[in-house]
Amino acid sequence: MDFTERVKVSDDIVWVGADDAGLEIFESQYPVRGISYNSYVILDESIAVMDTVDKRGTDSFFENLQKVLGDKKPSYLIVQHMEPDHAANVGKLAEMYPDMILVGSMQTQQMLPKYFDMDLSGRFRAVKEGETLLLGRHTLQFFMAPMVHWPEVMVTYEQTEKVLFSADGFGTFGALENNEEWIEDAGHYYFNIVGKYGAQVQALLKKALTLDIKTIAPLHGPVHKDDISFVIDKYNTWSSYEPDKKGIFMPYASIHGNTAEAVLRFAEELRQMGETVITVDLTEEDVSEAVEQAFMYDRMIVSACTYDGEIFPPMNDLLHHLKIKNFQNRKVGIIENGSWAPTAGRKMKEYFEAMKNMTIAETMISLKGTRKPSDDEAFRALAEEMKSRDAE
Repeated sequence: MDFTERVKVSDDIVWVGADDAGLEIFESQYPVRGISYNSYVILDESIAVMDTVDKRGTDSFFENLQKVLGDKKPSYLIVQHMEPDHAANVGKLAEMYPDMILVGSMQTQQMLPKYFDMDLSGRFRAVKEGETLLLGRHTLQFFMAPMVHWPEVMVTYEQTEKVLFSADGFGTFGALENNEEWIEDAGHYYFNIVGKYGAQVQALLKKALTLDIKTIAPLHGPVHKDDISFVIDKYNTWSSYEPDKKGIFMPYASIHGNTAEAVLRFAEELRQMGETVITVDLTEEDVSEAVEQAFMYDRMIVSACTYDGEIFPPMNDLLHHLKIKNFQNRKVGIIENGSWAPTAGRKMKEYFEAMKNMTIAETMISLKGTRKPSDDEAFRALAEEMKSRDAE
């Protein structure tokens, strides 16, 4: 499928974004296989442009815009989100079309001068919850979505064609030209970009459920048409901090390989019990991938060495990310390793004790270098505690 088909909305609502297949690191931290910056033009008596794109996509954006507009001029630029990957070209577009009115939330109006040296006098229309804007055949209705995932965010519902322009909501990593299934990139995107703000996403979903939505047009990734209920259901599960899958996620951080050997052996023992087990070596995989898996599965067993009296850094990094992403509502087990004065287990437990609604297994395994036959009873006890309820 040509990537333009993946972002096609209708004859009157046209994608003018940029597909950035060469991007390898998003926001200077997340490994990606490219990403799209979506912008849309609504063609009507009054023409509206929905957001702009990242500076990496500036040339593509203006080329696409020119092809669609020709000699026509937009009446409005709807600024749903001020993050630079979507708003980088607001200033340039406003300069190109001096009669164009910028439309956004009151917080957007306050934020624009922080990024652009421009006079907004008479050029900005601050809209409130539920307010509408008539373009002709199309009517835009605005809904505030604060902290999904910036404070100024709003989404826009086009009433005639029943399109929800969802800002960063329902977005995905990955370039459109990859033509891949969106769900894995969507999970990776959600838990790392939006995941902290589950309550705010829930509030937005309640608003969305009052609307008759035929199309969802996000700022990253493909447009959704035939899978609306599936998409909304996924976001409802994820933003409720409920697990998407049953299984045990086992991230581990091993210095010389002994912890890794013990974890991989234990993973096989759990699989023989009928459990789904996913292992990740934190010294090799990016932490953002581990964050996604931790949120996806209903149970987790963390394993790490003591290092300088602390948690071995790759595991500490994961636990720090989980804490700031508001990780909660899971059952966890802990395995530590330390040839002398082990402290990693206690410190990992402290992370989980500070999180909401966490069940921590009573059995904490403390290895002294390598796994020995004398450790087998503890592993059996931890396996029993972490056993799926479905297996009982």
